Amino acid sequence: MSESSAPAVAGHPSATAQPVAPVPPEFDDATPPPLYQTLVGAGAMLVGAVMAFGASAIPSEAGYSGIGPNALPWFVAAVLLICGAWLVWESRSGGFRSMEPPSGAPKADWLSASWVAGAVIANASLITVIGFVLSCTLCFVLAVRGLRRAEGKSHGGVRQIVIDTVTGLLIAAPVFWLFNKLLALNLPAITAGGWL
Repeated sequence: MSESSAPAVAGHPSATAQPVAPVPPEFDDATPPPLYQTLVGAGAMLVGAVMAFGASAIPSEAGYSGIGPNALPWFVAAVLLICGAWLVWESRSGGFRSMEPPSGAPKADWLSASWVAGAVIANASLITVIGFVLSCTLCFVLAVRGLRRAEGKSHGGVRQIVIDTVTGLLIAAPVFWLFNKLLALNLPAITAGGWL
């Protein structure tokens, strides 16, 4: 009897290991179950439907270039509805495909999220008090601090705060001037002349 035809004995070097069946994608730890995937798509569709309802209440009179103020909300609503329906179809027909392993920390970083949420709340609360430019600059400084913390980087001290403040001003001021001076859409200003 040849060596290749000899029966495999447990523990013997010639014994071959049984092939391990691959884990189906729906049971892989890195892939959310189909129900959760479906809920993501349904949530996107729900947000799209709410936006469409809100867009229907906005007047449709054409503006400067023949586009009314409700054009962008309708566009965003349509995109959300299409993407949500696509996600639901993907989840119900085999699950999300070609998913990369999730990145980031295994647990939520609530302190970093609090910095970002606080930035948005501060912007909304102060925009009519200190004007668009300063409130958006403050929002940028606080949000960047939270995002930097989420990446495990240090906040950088006073020098980094100065850099973030200047960067925020360089982003917010041109947007403010574009809307106020060129498009004649009045964003909240802190000066009477409307330059800041």
